[in-house]
Amino acid sequence: MRLMDDELEELRKKRLKEIENQISAEDIQDQEDVRAKEYEAQKQAILRQILTNEARERLGRIRMARPEVVNAIESQLIALAQSGRLRSKIDDAQLRELLSRALPKKRETTIKRRGI
Repeated sequence: MRLMDDELEELRKKRLKEIENQISAEDIQDQEDVRAKEYEAQKQAILRQILTNEARERLGRIRMARPEVVNAIESQLIALAQSGRLRSKIDDAQLRELLSRALPKKRETTIKRRGI
């Protein structure tokens, strides 16, 4: 009987340890989520300061198709703003110029048919 009690106690301790580890992992994930949201809010605040409404709208539309390109452009713009190299707000025309440099050139595909 003593052996079963010891085994039960050992299983309880093991399960308690697993639950504690799970809770701490969830806490860490929650903290990371909060940090990510704070970072995103700061990023959006900076972008509101350096982009016109039209430029921000264009970035929002492009984000749906090419999020990696938009993230790269936003990072570049924020870096420029933080280094003090931006003198005025980026308008839609300037943003289009930046995007044309960042987006890969479209390749034309031609299909040649051979006679059988």
